[in-house]
Amino acid sequence: MEHTIIKTESAYEYPLLIKQLYLAPAEYRPDEKIIYRDEAEFTYAEWRERVCRLAGALESIGVERGSTVAVLDYDSHRYLEAYYGIPMMGAVIHMINMRLSPEQLAYTIEHAEDDVIICHKDFLPLLEAIKGRIAEGRKFIIIGESEGSASLDIVGEYEEMLAAAAPSYDFPEFDENTRATTFYTTGTTGLPKGVYFSHRQIVLHTLINTISLTANAEQGRLHKESVYMPLTPMFHVHAWGIPYIANYLGVKHVYPGKYEPPMLLKLLLTHRVSYSHCVPTILHMLLASPAAADFDLSFWTVVIGGAALPKATAAAALKRGIDVYAGYGMSETAPVLSVSTLTRAELELDDETQINLRTRTGRPVGMSQIRVIDQDGNDVPKDDATPGEIIVRNPYLTMGYHKDHVHSEKLWEGGWLHTNDVACVDAAGSLRIVDRTKDVIKVGGEWVGSLEIEDVITKHEQVTETAVIAYPDEQWGEVPLAIVVPAEGAELTERNIKSFVMASVEEGVLPREAITIKVRFTDMIDKTSVGKINKVALRKRFLEN
Repeated sequence: MEHTIIKTESAYEYPLLIKQLYLAPAEYRPDEKIIYRDEAEFTYAEWRERVCRLAGALESIGVERGSTVAVLDYDSHRYLEAYYGIPMMGAVIHMINMRLSPEQLAYTIEHAEDDVIICHKDFLPLLEAIKGRIAEGRKFIIIGESEGSASLDIVGEYEEMLAAAAPSYDFPEFDENTRATTFYTTGTTGLPKGVYFSHRQIVLHTLINTISLTANAEQGRLHKESVYMPLTPMFHVHAWGIPYIANYLGVKHVYPGKYEPPMLLKLLLTHRVSYSHCVPTILHMLLASPAAADFDLSFWTVVIGGAALPKATAAAALKRGIDVYAGYGMSETAPVLSVSTLTRAELELDDETQINLRTRTGRPVGMSQIRVIDQDGNDVPKDDATPGEIIVRNPYLTMGYHKDHVHSEKLWEGGWLHTNDVACVDAAGSLRIVDRTKDVIKVGGEWVGSLEIEDVITKHEQVTETAVIAYPDEQWGEVPLAIVVPAEGAELTERNIKSFVMASVEEGVLPREAITIKVRFTDMIDKTSVGKINKVALRKRFLEN
């Protein structure tokens, strides 16, 4: 006998809309602050009024339910306003990646069918450069004073339009499965893919990961007294969804605008920012900055994602007192899937063991089913040694790629989302990513993870950065090729690096196949638009020339 609940006729069914996330901080912590650089600050109550004004301004130029409004801005309070105001109208926010090539930028604007583009004045030249490749008829709102554009239909300046709009807005209710956000993957081959999420998915990601990031007793916590500053672009996977979480908790926000090391450091110290997230290159840049050398950073917690957290970077951060640990996710997963926070008992362990734990991919967050499977679809042993592909199910994964049925079906083959990440899993269920399926190196038929070799080489005191790719070899099929950026003034040779790798092989840290490594030196490692190592570009540089 089924026991489906009977709905009382007068009962209210509470939809999981971004609107519900928007209510809490403004009502319960109205005086907490949202800071933008050293230029502006607002209380939550004032910010809430600005969100209403944004919706009213957009409605006045024809935005309605089903419209798409794109945003092209630095990390700012304005972006946070757009995170809420646009989808709460029933429209879709398209978060434009300003670092895409002109061809990709034009493609994403057309593919997303943007009706309105809110653009910071600094990015007007990008739009001017592609004006012949995008359809006419869309409207533009400019952030900041500008001489304007003769070829773009500019309907107003952001702050002026907000000032002219009403301070209240009646946000409607609608189906919680309505699309709220769209952004495009930063893949290095082919055209970017559109990833989309519903109101329901964003609310569930926020609630589940609020629990995941606040539940730890001591280490790695985000809490109501935190001061939050994102160091991940807000166009990239909702800035990992953490602005929604921080807002839901009602914490103080600090937005840095354009990423400039002196400003980042100034904001970090002035506001004693206690919680941030970024890719490893941003943390490395700040730790290496002479301007930051003499400052106490022991109040700062940093979650690293987007790429593997090198053990050398983790060690340098811990030495400065920074509470650093890794998280894992991808564009298609909204993104958080796992975090490597430590228990009280683990915090008592020696530094080397702690670093090994902090740099792992970590344990799955709530309601995430994560499997690691072999090429036949079977779960690999939980021995932390046998690699396989990560596949996942949870309530907030993208349901597909926008207007791309073929790749959507491939993503969801067999009813599980395929990450294309290669990992090992231990007895406690903690993941350790060793590579991407497209980057794994097969030496004599055996898988060798490029990330593991990179992690070893970056520990060399004369190495600033490294990346490892597969190099064709007649005897072995493939061997690792380490592309190394030496530290300033270093006199490194290929023999130095090979000896360093051999020592790790003899210690059992790396598999024996790693001894086949080749080495090339360079002054720069190519990066993608979100700061990840661009191995496609490196292959072109070092394999095709």
